[in-house]
Parts: sequence; structure tokens; C-alpha cells
Amino acid sequence: MTAPVRVAVPRKGRPLEAVLDRAAAFADATAVADDVAATLRYEKAVAKGEQTDDRGVYERLAAYSDPDDPRAPDYTLLRDARPGKPRRIVFDSLSVDVDGTPVELIGREEPFRALRTHEFALGFDSADLVLEEVVGLRPEPLTSIADVNDRIDPVDTDVRVVSGLGDTVYHTLLATPAATAAVDAQDLDRDFLAAYEGPVCISPRYERLVEAVLGTDVTEGLSFTYPGDDHDEEEGAIADAGVGVYLTVTGSTARDHGLSVGERLFPSETVLMENQHEADGSDVAAVRRALTADPAETAIPPQ
Repeated sequence: MTAPVRVAVPRKGRPLEAVLDRAAAFADATAVADDVAATLRYEKAVAKGEQTDDRGVYERLAAYSDPDDPRAPDYTLLRDARPGKPRRIVFDSLSVDVDGTPVELIGREEPFRALRTHEFALGFDSADLVLEEVVGLRPEPLTSIADVNDRIDPVDTDVRVVSGLGDTVYHTLLATPAATAAVDAQDLDRDFLAAYEGPVCISPRYERLVEAVLGTDVTEGLSFTYPGDDHDEEEGAIADAGVGVYLTVTGSTARDHGLSVGERLFPSETVLMENQHEADGSDVAAVRRALTADPAETAIPPQ
């Protein structure tokens, strides 16, 4: 029997759902993928206190498991970061066939790092983590996922981005009308930031990402600030600072805080990655091709 190709995937959240959707499209596994997504959404609601369940967490974990079915999904427990540190049920593994090749989707807290340490040949994670960890900073901005591989120093890692999954939200430039009016710029875009000097509110985990996206020439005149505990929403902290960069979908919450929604600076997207050192063999290549959305258009040439 052919050994399965092991693929590292996130344990929860939007990136995992994007991976399940992609795998289901090639593995005829729509029902099980939908079941996993629904189970994890329910467990997230329980962990957040939005749902209640009379069963204990171990009872629910046992109910989700089917040890007699090797194709059934497996789950595991993690400590959630919320107050009280509740145990949260998250994804562990799922076996599927992708275009005739057996594949094991293996949950990892940090799939990108699992690829960097050569545990896997293939994996999915947020492009944001690649920018935060290995993308080099240059004077010019980084504007697309297609340019990410060119910014990776081969000495740092053997991992390269293959393609995106299209579950895109954007790191977007936001500003108050007062901050916009103080700068002689036509639009709320990169030219505005080049002319602006002052605080820019961002999530602390995205400082290096924002530097890469804006370019070091632009960030020289900026001072990064971070949301404090006195704001329930980051848009409120950006409104206090005057200017900020934040992940947005529609921008409606930003507008509710009196912010103008400017340029979409960079896409935040789940990406398929490959550790080129571990990617020997036709099975890995076949899975890589199958999981790429449209090899003719969206695959990123390896560096």
C-alpha cells in the first residue's frame, strides 16, 4: 500500500476551513469536511460561552470520534487563551484520497514552522506568518503573495509558497478624516503614508509584516503603537491614534468608529507551502498539483 502524503494544516479557524474546502473538492469528501467545520464552529462557540453543552469536554470528544472508521476525522484538546483557559476541541487529523493518492491532513498549531523543521513536505498556513518570520525587509513595498518567494533568503528556510486558496481578507489602511486632512495627499494610500509622520496603530504580532508591506523607506517616518486593554475592538484604538493598518473584510466596523477605509495594502490568505528539500517523489508532486487552485494561473514559480 502506498504510504500517505502527510500535509500539515491549521487546527482551527478560517484557514482550516479553506483547506477542508480545497481538499474536499479533490477528494469527494464534502460531507466530512462540512462536518468537521461545523463541529469546530460549535466548539469555538462553547469555548467563548456563546453555547452551552451539558456534556463535558471529554464526552463531546468521544462523541465526535469513531475508532472503527479509519477515514473518520480525529480531534484533540488544547487550552484556549480565553479567561479560565477552557479546554477546546480542535482538529487533529483526517485521511482522504486526493486524485487517487492517500493523504493525511495533520493538525499543527504552527504548520509553517513544522515545514521549516522538515517534519512535512507540504502544508497550509497563513501567508502572514511567512511575512512575519522569513520575508526580508526592503526599501520598496511588498504588494502581492506572488512576490513572497523572491523575498525569502534560501539560507533561512527551504519552504516556499506554492499558491493561495483565495480565502482573502486584506491588511487595509485606515485613518480618521482629521489625520487624512493633515497630509497633502489625494487618496488614503501608500502615497499618504509616505507623506505622513506620526503614530500608526497595528497589532503587535504584525510589526514585521507591516514593515515588509510598506517598505522601509515609508516606515522611517512612522511610529508603531498597539491597541491597549481599554479597547474591545482594534478599530477604536486606530481611531485614537489617527492612522492604522488592520485586517478588514467590508470595513463597516471601521466606519462605525469614524474611520475612512483606504488602500488594501496586502492580502491575508491561506497558502499552500512546500519544503523543497522534503518534496521528493511523484506522490508529493501529484498532491501539490491537485491542491493548487489553478496551476496555469495561480501557482507561484519556485525560487
